[in-house]
Amino acid sequence: MTTCIAPKTELHAFTPYTALAAQLLPHAIDTAAGSGDGAHDAAHLQRVWRSVQALQAVEGGDLEALLAATLLHDCVNVEKNSPLRAQASRLSAQKAAGVLAGLGWPQARIEVAAHAIEAHSHSAAIAPRSIEARILQDADRLDAIGLIGAARCFYVGGRLGRALYEPADPRAGQRPLDDTRYTLDHFQTKLLRLAEGFQTAEGARRAALRQQRLRDFYEAFLQELEQG
Repeated sequence: MTTCIAPKTELHAFTPYTALAAQLLPHAIDTAAGSGDGAHDAAHLQRVWRSVQALQAVEGGDLEALLAATLLHDCVNVEKNSPLRAQASRLSAQKAAGVLAGLGWPQARIEVAAHAIEAHSHSAAIAPRSIEARILQDADRLDAIGLIGAARCFYVGGRLGRALYEPADPRAGQRPLDDTRYTLDHFQTKLLRLAEGFQTAEGARRAALRQQRLRDFYEAFLQELEQG
């Protein structure tokens, strides 16, 4: 499996655990399929880690286990349109457990990180049982809403060959939503609903701010389409 090598400049983003980041980043991004997925790249890991740090400072939890889970949460890449997509977080958790075992981590802490990874995914629908899992799920979902979430949504839609919107009915007022064909439909099918399911009080507070920005963007986008 092809892996990435972390430049020194990336390691500073993972303070105070730069040594652990140096060990884990080469396993963090699955490039075996040559996907070059810019929505799940090193910049995504850095953004999620910043959110993890902010949430952990308020909510508590094992920060080192959270860093490991953050770095490895997308270590097995499954495309959004793959029938195996719902298995991606479980596959990443299995790979992460092997990596951490190879580094000599105790089984109990491996399980903390692995569960956080398997429960972070929206499509996996696994209930988080620990504070670490709740924090990682919230931090990852924060990156899916707000203006960053909008940018990532259109990026993924372009990679998968989807149209921006359905020209005759972009709001889907007279047709079923279909985000496999129209990227804008994904706002209604998923993104605008994500803020309802946050697991921590601090995550929910931050999500509400980003959700309003996302809704404002969505409405402004539609107004440009409708008003010219």
